[in-house]
Amino acid sequence: MNFTFSDEQEMLRKSAHEFLASRYPIERVAEIADGAGFDAGQWSEVADLGWTGISLPEDAGGAGMGFLEEMVVIEELGRSLYPGPFFSTVVLAQPALAGASDLVEQLAAGKTAATLAWAGADGSFATSSLPTKATRDGDAWRLSGITLFVPDLAVAELVVVAAEGEGGAGLWAVQRDGEGVRWEDLPTVDSTRRLGALHLDNAPARQLATEAGALDRIRDRALAALAVEAVGVADRALQFAVEHAKTRVQFDRPIGVFQAVSHKLADAYVDVENARSLAYFAGWAVSNGADEARDAAAGAKAYASDAAVDICEKAIQAHGGIGFTWEHPLHRYYKRALWISAFMGWPSAQRARVAAALLG
Repeated sequence: MNFTFSDEQEMLRKSAHEFLASRYPIERVAEIADGAGFDAGQWSEVADLGWTGISLPEDAGGAGMGFLEEMVVIEELGRSLYPGPFFSTVVLAQPALAGASDLVEQLAAGKTAATLAWAGADGSFATSSLPTKATRDGDAWRLSGITLFVPDLAVAELVVVAAEGEGGAGLWAVQRDGEGVRWEDLPTVDSTRRLGALHLDNAPARQLATEAGALDRIRDRALAALAVEAVGVADRALQFAVEHAKTRVQFDRPIGVFQAVSHKLADAYVDVENARSLAYFAGWAVSNGADEARDAAAGAKAYASDAAVDICEKAIQAHGGIGFTWEHPLHRYYKRALWISAFMGWPSAQRARVAAALLG
């Protein structure tokens, strides 16, 4: 299977790279991470580029492309440690809003950001026995419960909530600052992508989806996206290490000529390319609804997130003492890699899913 970028995809990649390098250099990302967080007013910049509607049909205000094109952008977002709510809005929330054209239009236009509230106190993204319950109130719905580990909750004004309704699991929309809603920030390893807790107490909600498999499809999409984001993180960390190995001199020679350094960086390069292949195959499978989409997404996320963590560690080691300093950006990439590794299940949990499928 040939995953070479088409001319259109390559143009999209280049434009994303140039925009992110210009608007979100690592110095600005560090300021956002160490300060008050992402300014919601900056979200419209991404919408103006059309990234919020890449996979939406043209009659819905989108570009009429697909999930693979979204993944091209997501890899670049990982490479730059983009601190905005793209993952929460476009990857997690947008698929759940397919039947709500007015909400989709708001997201595509960058008028609001959104996120998905799903996990309970145990951090499990289960598809049954959800921590939030939905009950009828006449012709309306009310939600009650607590969900944790909600990404970008401080930025997202609209929250899609996975809840247990009369007929099983479903999806509802609530306003983050609406009636019966309370939220708070949670401590997280990566301050460029903050997490929150959502408390709902008989909050009015709009029903979005109740069909079986909606949560599974969102999970597969999210895992594939996290895998390719991890590729971007790992690739940039490796680039830092290679650049340092070329210029740092010890014993009158660049340290890159020593096998203890060069072999590790060569292994890291192989891991990046393997992770990229797995991630884009998972993206293709998810985009086409292939039978192997579930296992491909889980396997790609497990491999790519493990690789990203390992490569960040190798890059820090290659830098020696400076790699451990706060001023060097590598620790920020390491933290994003750890965040990706943990979210929606550690690599061991993803491998267990794949193993269960293979063993029946």
